[in-house]
Amino acid sequence: MKSRIIFGKTEETSRLPVFMTTLGYWEHQDETHRPAGFPDYQVHQVIQGQGSLILGEEEFLVGPGEVFFLFPGIPHKYMPVSDRWELAWVSFQGREASQLLAYARVNGSGVGRLRTSTLLDPLYRMLEAEETGIEDFETECSKQLYNLLLDLKKELIEPAAKNDELERMRPVLTYIAQNLSRPLPLGELAEIAGVSPQYLCRLFQKTLKLRPLAYINQERVNLSKKLMFTERGKKIYEIAQRAGYENSSYFCAVFKRYTGMSPEEFKRMHGLGS
Repeated sequence: MKSRIIFGKTEETSRLPVFMTTLGYWEHQDETHRPAGFPDYQVHQVIQGQGSLILGEEEFLVGPGEVFFLFPGIPHKYMPVSDRWELAWVSFQGREASQLLAYARVNGSGVGRLRTSTLLDPLYRMLEAEETGIEDFETECSKQLYNLLLDLKKELIEPAAKNDELERMRPVLTYIAQNLSRPLPLGELAEIAGVSPQYLCRLFQKTLKLRPLAYINQERVNLSKKLMFTERGKKIYEIAQRAGYENSSYFCAVFKRYTGMSPEEFKRMHGLGS
């Protein structure tokens, strides 16, 4: 593969959820310094060699099997530290760009390690599509870009420290799942984890990006949906009680906040009666 840079025709794809703005491959990446950052999101995958990424006062060494993410407007600098630093990248925008990255647990500029050192398949397909002159190239890139962002969640290896924190959380999440029908005070959950309530809140934010109450509400709403299917004769207030809500009005408000519809509307939409 030869070095190249491709510019997307964004006037044709800007209405799509995500769209490619630039795509490229360098046999050897030269030093790049952007004091004002870059206007688009970027995913870079290192194929061979070693490079240095500088974000503020932090410096990261990045090599094969690693990717680095750059968010819009974040000052950065990257440069080779080996004779050859081979990488491929895609820049993109779109109304769903940040949400798809968040789904992959990428919430800012930084470095990630992949489960494989081979070029990510959707990135390869985008580069291949340009090389073979595929019809409707920009649309194909949007499809592959969407696939790439979805695949990142399973391709990225969680840092060891985060895995330890998730393991510490596991008994708490199991306890919540087994006790959704009754009150779950924060202090009680903290005792399960063997930490203070304040530290438990930090663990939830760090590992799940949610506050404990938000996570519990999310799980209760999911339980209530299942109950509507499995126990169709139950009234809404009975479903609310089974899902841990003593006040059915509060349950309805929470359900609408998480689903965009009331429990009654949800039942009608799925043919479960009024």
